[in-house]
Amino acid sequence: MSHVLILGGDGYLGWPTAMYFSAKGYQVTVVDNYFRRNICDELNIGMLYAVLTLEERARVWHEKTGFEIKVIIGDLADPELMRSLFTGKNVSYQWSIDNKFTGTPETVIHYAEQPSAPYSLMNYKTANFTLSNNLLVTNNLMFAVKDLSPETHIIKLGTMGEYGTPNIDIEEGWIDIKHKGREDKFLFPRQAGSIYHTSKIMDTDLMWFGCRMWGLRVTDLMQGPVYGMETEESKIDDRLKTIFNYDELFGTIVNRFITQAVIGYPLTVYGKGGQTRGYLNIKDTLQCVHMAEKKPAEPGELNIYNQIMETFTVNQLAELTQQAGNELGYNVKIKNIKNPRVEQEEHYYNPSYQGLIELGVKPNYLTKQSMKGMFDVVSRYKNKIRAEVIYKGVKW
Repeated sequence: MSHVLILGGDGYLGWPTAMYFSAKGYQVTVVDNYFRRNICDELNIGMLYAVLTLEERARVWHEKTGFEIKVIIGDLADPELMRSLFTGKNVSYQWSIDNKFTGTPETVIHYAEQPSAPYSLMNYKTANFTLSNNLLVTNNLMFAVKDLSPETHIIKLGTMGEYGTPNIDIEEGWIDIKHKGREDKFLFPRQAGSIYHTSKIMDTDLMWFGCRMWGLRVTDLMQGPVYGMETEESKIDDRLKTIFNYDELFGTIVNRFITQAVIGYPLTVYGKGGQTRGYLNIKDTLQCVHMAEKKPAEPGELNIYNQIMETFTVNQLAELTQQAGNELGYNVKIKNIKNPRVEQEEHYYNPSYQGLIELGVKPNYLTKQSMKGMFDVVSRYKNKIRAEVIYKGVKW
């Protein structure tokens, strides 16, 4: 099988993706600099449970399955480290069976970015880091592929947040324009609601530049908020679980709501709660990335898919969490609080998202029953949940 290089392989999505491809027989290499772990320690926000290092998890994975996930620890904002991943020169593995370079990757999956909108707006320093890290890593990847491996397919995780909440239907990445008797096709207009989302727009623009100028092959997955923690691979051994945050900086809304419900912390609904977004199960993220890998973009082509499976308002998510929790014996309360964000709380939202389903993704929908499964897992760590880190009120 081909070699898949995963940038940001320690993260919430990166590690499950590594196991998923490895279990299917791919040669897998992961790279990370432990930003998320380190910043959680620095800000004292922690995680639901302790997570082994990448090296330790790769060792457990090998012991349990016989498959190898090579591990490199380093900062991908360093262009020389990025380029070494395509040449094998001066590559240093923190864990590998043979310490031999696997070869140029056929596919690169790019998760290696600061992923939090609230973190990006805490202050000018966190905004600067978000912009510099996210854009440098993407630019380094683009040039490494251009110079060293132009046939490599890049799968970049974008975000539905790039689109904002326009008063027209959101197409899958592109829109046809008629203007003064002429027609053309453009990237769908972007209107980000945070510095993080703005950096993701710039990512898309960089990759589109690389496709137009140098014939790069890129798939950009406009992903909505992800929920869940368990995948088929993580069930093999508890030590293989992925990172799970429940704070406002790095925790996604469904994960936060369920954690809040377990300890009797009122569900924090921002403003009126009419904000509508597209969501997907972590298992569907893995399916989507795999389908994108199986159908790579052609040279010079930027494929864009909206990576969501269904839409909900914040109120609908809170009510579903309340129903599931109450049926399990929790006394779940909902509390509307002043919205700390600048965003429309009631708006039109109608995105297209059939492309990945047409490629073969079979959605896992969010139901009371699937929520109850998450309640069961989170409740095992109830004594480790720290109420004081759930909401700190980052404003913009």
